[in-house]
Amino acid sequence: MSAGAHAAIQAVWRIESARLIAGLTRLVRDVGLAEDLAQDALVAALEQWPESGVPENPGAWLMATAKHRAIDGLRRSARLERKYAELGRELQEGDEGDFEAALEDGVEDDLLRLVFMTCHPVLSREARVALTLRLLGGLTTPEIARAFLATEATIAQRIVRAKRTLSEAGVPFEAPGGGERAARLASVLEVVYLIFNEGYAATAGDDWVRPALCTEALRLGRILAGLAPDEPEVHGLVSLMELQASRLRARTGADGLPVLLLDQDRSRWDGVLIRRGLAALERAQALGAGLGPYGLQAAIAACHARARSAEATDWIRIAALYDALSQLAPSPVAELNRAVAVSMAFGPAAGLELIDALAAEPALRSYHLLPSARGELLARLGRDGEARAEFERAASLTRNGRERALLLARAVAPLP
Repeated sequence: MSAGAHAAIQAVWRIESARLIAGLTRLVRDVGLAEDLAQDALVAALEQWPESGVPENPGAWLMATAKHRAIDGLRRSARLERKYAELGRELQEGDEGDFEAALEDGVEDDLLRLVFMTCHPVLSREARVALTLRLLGGLTTPEIARAFLATEATIAQRIVRAKRTLSEAGVPFEAPGGGERAARLASVLEVVYLIFNEGYAATAGDDWVRPALCTEALRLGRILAGLAPDEPEVHGLVSLMELQASRLRARTGADGLPVLLLDQDRSRWDGVLIRRGLAALERAQALGAGLGPYGLQAAIAACHARARSAEATDWIRIAALYDALSQLAPSPVAELNRAVAVSMAFGPAAGLELIDALAAEPALRSYHLLPSARGELLARLGRDGEARAEFERAASLTRNGRERALLLARAVAPLP
């Protein structure tokens, strides 16, 4: 197969796989079986399309092929005889045109159900991330393993266990309503943002950023915004990711080392993503329910996006927004960020006082950004020896090679 044909098929798969698996899950009531059928259809495409060409409606072709594989498999498997009796008539009714209609009818609902299923709290956080990238992102196991610096065997096992857990727990293929919907939506948003954050600031390895993961999270977030247009926090998260992603090109220098926010060349920020992010924030605010945690973080990012220079940043507003965030969703990390904002608005001594009050927080004990932030404030206060010790401590705590190099360089550089 030519490289061009293979690339075309992979592109179709990325676009169609989530819809395909969602539609199949509705029909066969089993997300694991649905993915297997979808993969079988992909194999058939890899075998046939290089000769026959990509069909006019590749999604319908894949769905029809998966349907026939499902019928054949159910017929052959005595183990699934009961399921065949339940589903056989539904699968066999109509022709391929009807099945194409099944793909289109209610596809939005099917995708939303699949999102809620892959992000179900019955799964561990790591399992939710891996399964979401596999089923909704269309990423292969090796791609997910590379992104999270794990072995392929580990990721494969995680995905298999996740699908088995969903099956054994009897997780229904549905979008929950009422209070359960709000609780489950929080899990969905957390998974999407975890994927984005791993791309925006990689926790380990030799790369400071992994733009492909940011792109994937943005794609999932935009899909989710279309599926749940009345949820302000969905738009808040999309806004936050758009605004943060706008800085990706400026986050590393020519040497690959991180470039911190205040030192970035803002002409390299992506104006299109900034406009999209600000528009998403406006949509979140227009829904009238008040900004949630993601919306507040997006509002903070918007302050940076609107500032033409680091000096023009409205740090007083940012400190106030962090104060609101700390009250709405208290966390040591939010308090640390608030302390940094306070230091920029009211001076390093005010920020250092708040940071020192966080020193005993168990959650921050091994968090490298605490000594890093403390080092910056000590340097601004002229306490050079203490500052260098904090930068060295921060370097010892991070697992990212690029970030470690930056912190060690900061420790030996002349301090202001």
